[in-house]
Amino acid sequence: MNRNNKRLPDTFKIFLSEWPLWLLIVAALVLGAVVYPQLPERVASHWNYRGEVDGYSSRCWGAFGIPLLTAGIYLGMLLLPLIDPSRQNYEKFAGAYRVIKAVLVIFMTGLHLVVVLNALGFQAPVDRIVMTGVSLLLLVIGNYMGQFRHNYFVGIRTPWTLANEVVWRKTHRLGGRLWVAAGILGLVGALMGGPAGGLALAVALALAVIVPFVYSYLEFRRLSK
Repeated sequence: MNRNNKRLPDTFKIFLSEWPLWLLIVAALVLGAVVYPQLPERVASHWNYRGEVDGYSSRCWGAFGIPLLTAGIYLGMLLLPLIDPSRQNYEKFAGAYRVIKAVLVIFMTGLHLVVVLNALGFQAPVDRIVMTGVSLLLLVIGNYMGQFRHNYFVGIRTPWTLANEVVWRKTHRLGGRLWVAAGILGLVGALMGGPAGGLALAVALALAVIVPFVYSYLEFRRLSK
């Protein structure tokens, strides 16, 4: 059996070992089926920075949309290493990759639960809950980002990080620290709530995205010289 053929059973073993994640996805789908008859025709699915509903989805999407999207994200991340030209590098950050999959599934499942409970009439500060979830996501991913190795799907993928592995490593070390800082700032924003809290999270996200992008370009130019 060549190396490429061996990856399929390895991927299936990973899938089986991560049974809590797909069990969580199945549980979210079951929850959607159970509450479907009680959901209104229009389900609130988006809130502004004041915590006010400014977007609605159908009952079907409210019950099943997020779990199905979560399943797609999980399966995509499970299969990506099979088609990535740098697939051998996934083994070098397998632990971090597994954590990222887990936190994404947990975050999306929590988001689905918030949407369903809100649709059933349970009032909660959705803006603060979502901001807290996003901030914790930034914290966890940032904490593991420095372990990411060169690949074409996961991490800070700019033309310069993809072109140079040294730039990749340096950018992800910096990016990891920035994402952790952004997560902390986002948590402060979640405690504040309202427009000020939303602004704090927006600034945190902007810095976490823009600074590594610019840094990777400048570092690539420096190394090229």
